Amino acid sequence: MAERDVPDRVVVAERLAAEAGFKKSCIPEVGRLLRLAAAAKPGGVVAESGTGSGVGTAWLHSGLGAGARLVTVERDEDLARRAAGVFADDDRVSVLTGDWRLLERHAPFDVFFCDGGGKRDAPERVVELLAPGGILVLDDFTPSADWPPRFEGKVDELRLFYLTHPALDATEVLTTPSSSAVVAARRV
Repeated sequence: MAERDVPDRVVVAERLAAEAGFKKSCIPEVGRLLRLAAAAKPGGVVAESGTGSGVGTAWLHSGLGAGARLVTVERDEDLARRAAGVFADDDRVSVLTGDWRLLERHAPFDVFFCDGGGKRDAPERVVELLAPGGILVLDDFTPSADWPPRFEGKVDELRLFYLTHPALDATEVLTTPSSSAVVAARRV
């Protein structure tokens, strides 16, 4: 069986993560989902909170259309600097350093990978930053066969918020046997 393609920038960003000791990078299964989401909006504004060393950013970039823009924010200055270097040759990509709310001035988003700030501390604002028809991707959930979804024996209120939000059409996607992502589209 042939191996699945991993974009060159993803390989570079993964190496930078290893050098920095950063262990929270986007997994390939989520990365391929990000590439798909970005490709679905070829002229769109794509955003990411929680750049890390740029692995998720590189996956988003691999699906980025010629007319699209990608803006990502990381609060750790060293990681943001490393990630910015990965995309220094592409003026469609902006790597910001600071709080996730720096993204607000670039909204509304056609794709928003909310992997850092906002996901837990301001979920309503995350939804508001999506353009009509915008795609939201949230990873790092643990699959649940129950409804409402549960985590560690309790209702997972955060996941339930996104899955039942009246402005979203949302579903949960299994990314590995032990991880899942919520994928949603803002209703028009």
